[in-house]
Amino acid sequence: MHRLFLKFYWKIFGWKISGSFPYQYKKMVLAVAPHTHWVDVMVGLAARQHLNITNAKFLGKKELFVGPLGWILRKLGGTPVDRFSKHGLVDQVVELFNANENFMLGLSPEGTRKRVDSLRTGFYYIAKKAGVPIVPIGFDYANKLVVIGDAFFPGDDETADMEKIIFFYANIQGKKPELDLRHLKK
Repeated sequence: MHRLFLKFYWKIFGWKISGSFPYQYKKMVLAVAPHTHWVDVMVGLAARQHLNITNAKFLGKKELFVGPLGWILRKLGGTPVDRFSKHGLVDQVVELFNANENFMLGLSPEGTRKRVDSLRTGFYYIAKKAGVPIVPIGFDYANKLVVIGDAFFPGDDETADMEKIIFFYANIQGKKPELDLRHLKK
């Protein structure tokens, strides 16, 4: 039922894809931004359905995965994590990558829907420790485009890699433009 709804959502709101999804990788971190509004989740789920990448997951605190809400979140691709574990979030997620043959994880590099002055680095270290590529994906509300960037493996120069990621988002307008990442470009 939710798949039909997501197909309808995609069509009725007129979103399109720009770029090519790297289906050749079975594991990857999808760095999805800008995340400025709750409706980004709907766009992301609809894009995932449209691209037929049903094994793409997202993280949620384990407390949300109790009872009926937990069932719904898991059905939508949610994966619970323990924010207070002694193993740390990055290591928990790396274990998920290691335990699964096919695992794609969508994360917001901002870590919030508020305006940020820099990106968080958890997504970067997850990809680096798991040995998987990062695929930057932008939700461009000005053009109703889900923009897919080139997959790349994190290298030895974190600063250069982060600049590459920020450059990707430099012209992508979020749902709430005042909260997107365009102000980070140099």
